[in-house]
Parts: sequence; C-alpha cells; structure tokens
Amino acid sequence: MARAVEFVTRRRGASGSGRGWHWTDIFTWVWLVGGLFIMFAPAAWLTLSSFKTPAALSEFPPTLLPYVTETVKIAGNDKPLPLYDVTLPDGKTARLVELRRVGTIAQMVDPASPETVIKVNIKDRKPVQKLHFETSNYTEPFVHFDFLRYLWNSVFVTVTATLITLLVNSMAAFALSKYQFRGQNAVLIVIVGTLMVPLAVIMVPLYSVVSSLGLLDTLWGVILPTVATPTGVFLLRQYMLTIPDELIDAARMDKASEWQIYWRIVLPLSAPALAVLAIFSVVWRWNDFLWPLIVLSRSSLYTLQVGLNVYSGQLNVQWHFILAMTVVTMIPVVLVFVFLQRFIARGIATSGLK
Repeated sequence: MARAVEFVTRRRGASGSGRGWHWTDIFTWVWLVGGLFIMFAPAAWLTLSSFKTPAALSEFPPTLLPYVTETVKIAGNDKPLPLYDVTLPDGKTARLVELRRVGTIAQMVDPASPETVIKVNIKDRKPVQKLHFETSNYTEPFVHFDFLRYLWNSVFVTVTATLITLLVNSMAAFALSKYQFRGQNAVLIVIVGTLMVPLAVIMVPLYSVVSSLGLLDTLWGVILPTVATPTGVFLLRQYMLTIPDELIDAARMDKASEWQIYWRIVLPLSAPALAVLAIFSVVWRWNDFLWPLIVLSRSSLYTLQVGLNVYSGQLNVQWHFILAMTVVTMIPVVLVFVFLQRFIARGIATSGLK
C-alpha cells in the first residue's frame, strides 16, 4: 500500500530532484483527475439517483445525494405534510408546514399552533431536507413486477449465446489459421469486412430468416443470429497463429483426428483468447436491447433490458424504478471486468487485436 501511495504521489520536480512541482506533474494530475471524473461521475450519479424518490428526481436544480423533505403529522390531515423554513415579512425565520398551495401563495401553519394560517410566497421558503435512501426502488420491482423472470431470461440468453459463440468462432478461427486452402485470405477479408455493416442494414433480412425458421417470440431467436461474430473469429485466429504447427503435425502423426486436435490441443492453448471473447460476449449479450425488442413480443420472454420498458408508460415514466434496475443490470458486467480484467489485457496484447 505504501508503494502504491508513493507511486501515485511521485513528482518529477525541479531538475529531477523530486521537490516542488513541474508543469508536467500538474498536467498529469489534471488529465488523470479529469478522466476519472468523466468516467465515474455518470455511474456515481446513476447509483445515488437510484435511491431517490420520484419527487426528489423531479427537483430543480438537481442534487447529487438523495434528499427528501421532512414531514410532520398535523391534526385533521390524513397524510404527513411537508416542512419548510420560511422567511417572514419581519425578517425572522420560522419552521412551518404547508397545508395547501394556490399558485405562488402557500397556506402554512406552525406545527405548534395549527389554528393560525399564514400565507407565504413560495420564493420565501426553503424545504427542510434530510438524507434518505429509498430502498423500495430496489425491492418493489421484485415483488410487484416479474423482474426475476427477466433476470433469468437474460442469464439464459447470455450464457447460452456465449457458449455457442466460443464454439462456432473457435472452429472458424481454427480453420482459417491452421488450414491452407484457396481463397483463405478472401474469406477472412469478407468476415472482417462485415464489421463495417451496421445492424440496421441486415435487420430486415435477418428478421425474415428468423421468421421463416419459426424462431420469432422465442429466446432461441435472440440467441442464434448473434453467435457468429467477426470480432471473435479475428481475435481467435490471430491468437491461434501463434500456436506452433509442429504440435498439430505431431498429433496427426499420432493418428489424432482433426476434432481431437481442435478439442484437446488448440482450444486449451487458446484459453486466454477464449476468456477475452467470453468477456466480450457476456457484455454484448447482457446489454443487447434492439434485437430482443424486435424478436420478442411476450412479456414472459423479455430480457432485462427490454423488461425495463414496463416502467415507461405513455403518460408516466417511473424513473426511480428504471434507475434502480439499471444499477442492478450493471452489477454482472462490473463484476466481470473487476475479476477478469487481467484476461482482457493479456488476451488483447497476445492476439494482435488493436
């Protein structure tokens, strides 16, 4: 820990002495702090806002922390009423409760003597707020909505699509890296060239194919069209090129079949690149929204990203639920990067992917 602190606080200093600040030290700190803020500020705002009440989310100007207006129970009223610090005409400050509001004039009373009504301009008052985390934003979707079903659908789609992606892409990469045939480079160029084709171009023909196969409104209709990825084929091919051909020749001399060579030799040696592709596939499938939205029509088959639409009505958007469930959907992806980030760096460095 001490070495980490020393490394972070190390300065170039004047004439390399380490004392004082060099302009490069200042520039580096501004650059790093600015980058840190740009990357993590939206995530911090999202997480803190997910604990806000609907009223707190609609406040202007917005606040970073989840505050709520304190309330007081007044005799004769069924619900607790909001509490405000009011500046009176004589300049004194009083803590009053709002009974009702008409335009810019609020009728307020002192909680100690609610019989006397005081009319106050809303610009002369300020709500009394306290820090409050609305945990029901996370619990209610699991109780009143079928959120667990959406979660299971996303897990099934992500895991199944990732496994099939690893199998299909690794087989294609094995053929392109270890076999010599006419048109090999042309096939690779065509595969990589599909990276430049946007989804909107192939969406209609892809929908027609899925419909013809009877896969509409099924989870397999979401999984199968996305299992062959040009990025995965290119990444695995570049890594498999580093595997010595002598190993494969020796296996063939020992009467090993092509499937045994692929399954017992090439795949185990390609584990770092497979780990990288698995991480990418999990992120792609977990965050996919457009294609599941097109294919699925039954709410019982919705994935998490599509299921979040149930909180968006024609006249009302339940932002507090959307923000909370968005945080929930981020957790698996964050955990993948936290625990497997070393595989990402090592796999990209050794596979030639730039």
